[in-house]
Amino acid sequence: MRIIADLHLHSKFSRATSRDMDVEHLAKWCGLKGITLVGTGDFTHPVWLRELRAKLAPTGRGLFTHGGQHFMLTVEVSNIYPQGGRLRKIHNILLAPSFEVVDRVNAVLSRFGSLMADGRPTLSLPSDKLVEYVMEISPECMVIPAHVWTPWFSLYGSNSGFDSLEECFGDQARHIHAVETGLSSDPPMNWRLSELDRVTLVSNSDAHSPAKLGREANVLDCDLDYAAITRVLRERDRSKFLFTIEFFPEEGKYHFDGHRACNQRLSPKQTRALRGICPVCGRPLTVGVLSRVEALADREEPPPGGRIPFRSLIPLEEIIAEALGAQPGTATVREEYLRLVQAFGGEFPVLLDAPLEELGRHARPRVVEGVRRVREGRVTIRPGYDGVFGEIHIFNGAGDDEQRPGAPQQPAQTSLF
Repeated sequence: MRIIADLHLHSKFSRATSRDMDVEHLAKWCGLKGITLVGTGDFTHPVWLRELRAKLAPTGRGLFTHGGQHFMLTVEVSNIYPQGGRLRKIHNILLAPSFEVVDRVNAVLSRFGSLMADGRPTLSLPSDKLVEYVMEISPECMVIPAHVWTPWFSLYGSNSGFDSLEECFGDQARHIHAVETGLSSDPPMNWRLSELDRVTLVSNSDAHSPAKLGREANVLDCDLDYAAITRVLRERDRSKFLFTIEFFPEEGKYHFDGHRACNQRLSPKQTRALRGICPVCGRPLTVGVLSRVEALADREEPPPGGRIPFRSLIPLEEIIAEALGAQPGTATVREEYLRLVQAFGGEFPVLLDAPLEELGRHARPRVVEGVRRVREGRVTIRPGYDGVFGEIHIFNGAGDDEQRPGAPQQPAQTSLF
């Protein structure tokens, strides 16, 4: 069975998150997107956990349903602790197979921070101890380092992270079978670090509102079963893990270096020339993902073969908005969006699978051309930096025919349905 899975998101009980991040809206938007399996997020929060228990029905296979939508119990936690003379800030995702296991995990984690304060709790607990305690509770759980390259709150983060899996997790690194690449990096960037050859690269939306679900996701071919899905992730099974769905990494808000307060957006080469100092205010620049990859990479190109493919996409609402000269979320754009996803059974069939000729029977020509260009990687992007999302464009007047600079060649499209 083909599964599109988005396992990292947040509920309405996390900070800076939409009130619509509840069970009903998650199920509704997963149907619109074509997402088969979605994480619950925030299972450590007592009120959200009570809501999940009331609204989700167990499948008997480690997953849960609401209105036909499948859910997996997940949470992101923020581990903040001193190590090696520095304050470390690492975000980690936990996957769990049952409410009983979640209760035991929460009982342990509550010793290290308030679980009520935020849907993504802050814990004074080293990452290696987190893994040790979770694995002792249930070896069926998984711990996945989240958005591993972002400057703050990540495994390899330039400001508070580490230089290797082992430095962060010690002997518990043997239990780390997957890492999340994050919006500001794509698989080829991660392939340059040989230590990641032994783990699975996963992609998730980290959505804070329903419309952002699926902006990154994982496409699997296995049973809708917790054990089957986590086995694919643990074993990097290329026959079962078909591909990841990716942001164009330049669009991520930490791809380039820079200083937002001074409107400085800089490439790694420019940052090196400036010795990491903002030319306007003289303060240190925020070193972004591309520079951090360059610093830690131990090869220019990975060995051929053995890689899980990927597809780089732009959300359908953004394509429609640019095609119509409107803003995402406006009535005109949303009306066109809903009409297309209803005609084709979801957003992902439109973006990945629908023949352009068939799409042309339902969509305006400029929308069809936008989908074509995104599939071909023909986009231009002004990279994001220091918390500012990149500016991505499909239609650029005189630059319409330009290919995205440095765009990797994508594998042939794979049919999802």
